Amino acid sequence: MSTRLTKDDVADVSAGGSPAAPALLELRELHVFYGAIEALKGVELSVAEGEVVALLGANGAGKSTTLKTASGMLKPRSGEVVLRGERVDGIPSHELVRFGIGHVPEGRRVFARMSVVENLQMGAYRLRRPDPADMDRVFMLFPRLAERRKQLAGTLSGGEQQMLAIGRALMGKPELLLLDEPSMGLAPLIVQQIFDILREINEQGTTLLLVEQNASQALQLADRGYVLETGAVVMSDDASELLTHPRVRAAYLGEAAE
Repeated sequence: MSTRLTKDDVADVSAGGSPAAPALLELRELHVFYGAIEALKGVELSVAEGEVVALLGANGAGKSTTLKTASGMLKPRSGEVVLRGERVDGIPSHELVRFGIGHVPEGRRVFARMSVVENLQMGAYRLRRPDPADMDRVFMLFPRLAERRKQLAGTLSGGEQQMLAIGRALMGKPELLLLDEPSMGLAPLIVQQIFDILREINEQGTTLLLVEQNASQALQLADRGYVLETGAVVMSDDASELLTHPRVRAAYLGEAAE
């Protein structure tokens, strides 16, 4: 990132962007380390039920680490992950799924030697048996997956694999869906399709916390946004305010700073 945000920029916007509804997810003073390296330095954010919240930042800012900590893949050295008022930090990710959190990781990570249907069934592993209505919902959202339901996931295109990764997470009936770089490596037309579907998923009642390098797409979808730099939240506001802030546009949208 060629343009860094200054303390004056942070003061311009950091007071705004509080959720109007009670928080579904709260991250409180999270400190996360990789060995001796501190990756998150007191991160605090909240996501209200029904919201779309975007988490922006350059590579290495701590965005993926934030999602991994929220979903139980990483344990914070200090701080709290609170879901519906209950602390859940320290609960392993495979158990945290039953609390209603779904995680679509960076890089898609589909089961390459399994079919589309088998991948989707794996997303419902916490249930005794997959709900046919959930499978129907995924195929309604992603008709291309319905056409390729028997195809091996490893032979799908990048966009189709991203659709499958999102669909697999939806099979677990999440109330909160964490998405890490859903547009990475995809053609612009496919990116637009993915974001249109994410909007529809949110309108159907699923809350979204979105990490995305495509800041314009993310902020157009989101209600609110946070900006991370070197492991700390430096800005937060309504997404519409962040989208028009000159320094945010310079840092993340490639425009010249004013």
